[in-house]
Parts: sequence; C-alpha cells; structure tokens
Amino acid sequence: MPVGRRPGAYVCGTDAAMDIIDGKWKVSILWALGEGARRFGELRRLLPGVTEKVLAAQLRELEADGIVHREDYAEVPPRVEYSLTGVGHQLNEALAPLGAWGKRHVLGGEPAVR
Repeated sequence: MPVGRRPGAYVCGTDAAMDIIDGKWKVSILWALGEGARRFGELRRLLPGVTEKVLAAQLRELEADGIVHREDYAEVPPRVEYSLTGVGHQLNEALAPLGAWGKRHVLGGEPAVR
C-alpha cells in the first residue's frame, strides 16, 4: 500500500520518504515504537520535550500515512496503544543506516568529511 500525502509531486524516492518523516519528533516516535507497542503516556516519557499536542498530531499523521497503527481498547479506563505497521517496520529498517552514520560521525566525535 503506498503511503504519502502528495502523490506525483515528488522529485525522487528520497523526497517522498522525507515527507513522511518530516517533523521534529517523527523519527524519535519511530525509534520508540520500534521497541514495541506503547501507550501515549509512555511515548511522552520516552520523548522529553514533546508536548501532548505535537505528539498527538504527529501520531495522527503517521497513522494517516500507514506507518503507525492505533489500537483503541474498549476498557474502563480507556486504553490506546500505538505500534508500527509492517510499512513502519520497513521504514525503521531503512533509517537504521542513517542512525549508524549519525552515531559514527556525529555522536562518535569523528571529524566531518568535506
């Protein structure tokens, strides 16, 4: 199933993928959900600095793009869990080399290559 908001408006595949993960917290949300299903409050604790409004909005966008699945349990008190879809797991796998590059060149303190 294709995901995205602007079909036909992309220059390349990287442009299309970046549109999906565009947003300050989306990559961090993907990282947190890569460990397993999480409730909203768990995500808030794992992502210090994110506001409820922004987290909710970015989760809705990721859900609309088919990256995140929202499971609403009919319980008292209400419980909602977020998890990655199959496409979301594929996106996390695609982001893994980028994360490794960041660890090596940014967090590892190696000088930038020019």
